[in-house]
Amino acid sequence: MLLLIDAGNTRIKWALVASAAAPGEWQASGAVTHAQLDSLAAAWSALPLTQALLSNVAGETIAARLRAMLPLVPHEFRSLPELAGVRNGYRDPGQLGCDRFAAAIGAHALAPGQAVIVANCGTATTIDAVTAGGDFLGGMILPGLGLMASSLAKNTALLPQIAGDAPLPAGFADNTGDAILSGCLAAQTGAIDRAVRMHGAGACLLSGGAAPRIAQALALPFQLVDNIVMIGLQTAARTLDLGVTHA
Repeated sequence: MLLLIDAGNTRIKWALVASAAAPGEWQASGAVTHAQLDSLAAAWSALPLTQALLSNVAGETIAARLRAMLPLVPHEFRSLPELAGVRNGYRDPGQLGCDRFAAAIGAHALAPGQAVIVANCGTATTIDAVTAGGDFLGGMILPGLGLMASSLAKNTALLPQIAGDAPLPAGFADNTGDAILSGCLAAQTGAIDRAVRMHGAGACLLSGGAAPRIAQALALPFQLVDNIVMIGLQTAARTLDLGVTHA
């Protein structure tokens, strides 16, 4: 079986994929923070692994620790000029974050024949455009919802840190905490809305840890997708001949 690994800025996510599994269909999966990374060795030791595909934007130290705990050498997922039906339109294709490239591949697979915006809402929010024919046009990067709020709390004397589960404000906020949350959500949803309109997208996919929160404030049609990067890795694995074939 194939192990998919998405090493992000905050968490390490993984999924075990059987041959011919549908996109997003995992035999097993999990996620840990960077501080919990060592626990993955025990979780993976009992898995019937034949290959592994690693997408890493967390730096070489994290990558080296992941490689050390795997019983086999993983295939390193990179941003290429073209892969799995997606053509990379970045000025320098290799400079595109591999997680964004994987998300674009996943979005194109989930919305074939449609112009699609894929917003991956994690530590950073990335918002990228893929044409109906599979051309990755590029996109936007902005601080994620939590990072926006915490930067206000850290860099101003009197603004509070809002709770991660604070209720969404209705209309204009009448207190500082709600005003911060309202402003941060407006920035996130405004960027996604602008991207959808600019691209003329027929589909908008949201993924990432903050996606459910942002979705509550988004006033356009969208689809919530769990682990869009992982779905992109699973799709790419077919082209990379890593033992995954979809029916």
